[in-house]
Amino acid sequence: MFITFEGIDGSGKTTQLRRLAKRYHDPLITKEPGGTPTADRIRAILLDAGSKLDPLAEVFLFAASRHQHVVEVIRPALDAGRVVLCDRYVDATLAYQGFGRLIDLDRLRALNDWATGSLRPDKTLLFDIDEETGLRRARGRGGDELRFEAEDIRFYRRVREGYLALAAAEPERYIVIDASGSEDEVAQRVSEAFA
Repeated sequence: MFITFEGIDGSGKTTQLRRLAKRYHDPLITKEPGGTPTADRIRAILLDAGSKLDPLAEVFLFAASRHQHVVEVIRPALDAGRVVLCDRYVDATLAYQGFGRLIDLDRLRALNDWATGSLRPDKTLLFDIDEETGLRRARGRGGDELRFEAEDIRFYRRVREGYLALAAAEPERYIVIDASGSEDEVAQRVSEAFA
C-alpha cells in the first residue's frame, strides 16, 4: 500500500505520518523532495532560500528528484510488499507549482506521470488548515523549507484551495483531515478515518 501525506506547510502532516507509521509492520517512511542521495542534493537546491529558480526550473528539479525516488526507493519497496508512507508526492507539485505558481496543470500531470512511471498512491491524506495558521506554525518551527515559507499568504491560499480542489476531484483516493487543534486531536481524526 502506498499512502501519501499532503498539506500546506505547517499542517502537521509530517508529525501525523510518524504517528500513523506505528500502525504498520516495517513501513517505509520517506519524503519528497528527497529520499535518495541524489534527490536529497536536489532538495537542498529547492529549499535553499538563496536559490533563485525560475518556476519551470523548479518543476523540472522536483520531477528529477521524484523520478530517482520512485526508481530507487518507492517502487522497490512496494514490489517487496512493504507499506510506503511518503511525506509529499505528485499532488504537492500540482498544488504548489500548479495552483500556487499558476503553471499549467495538464503539463504538470503529464510530466509527473512520466517521471513516476504512472505510479499513483492508493490513499492520500490531506491535512487541511487555514493558511494563516499553517504559515505561522511553519515559520515558528524553523527548519529547512525557508524558500517556500518566504511566500506570501496569497500563494498559500492558492495552494490550499488547489489541494481542496484535487481532493474534491478524487474523493475515492483522498481523505481530508481537519488539521486544526492539538496533535492528539488530529491523530484521533486520522484514526477515525482509517477505522
